[in-house]
Amino acid sequence: MQGVVKAYDPITREGIVVRDTDRAELVLAADALEGSLFRTLRQGQRVVFDLDAGGHAVALRTGAEPDMGMTTARV
Repeated sequence: MQGVVKAYDPITREGIVVRDTDRAELVLAADALEGSLFRTLRQGQRVVFDLDAGGHAVALRTGAEPDMGMTTARV
């Protein structure tokens, strides 16, 4: 799924993502950034994500990460 970050608190790791398809607001799972290139998120940032069994956004990534079948530039 794709969406936009509505809010994110890097201290508590709580946040909300708005899904593109229906504008539903989804709460980020506590481990949503684990294994991701992201260390923090900013309001308005576009992300790709999955949903867990509880309906929380997990596995946040960008469209350029390897799991999207594209290469990521390394610095």
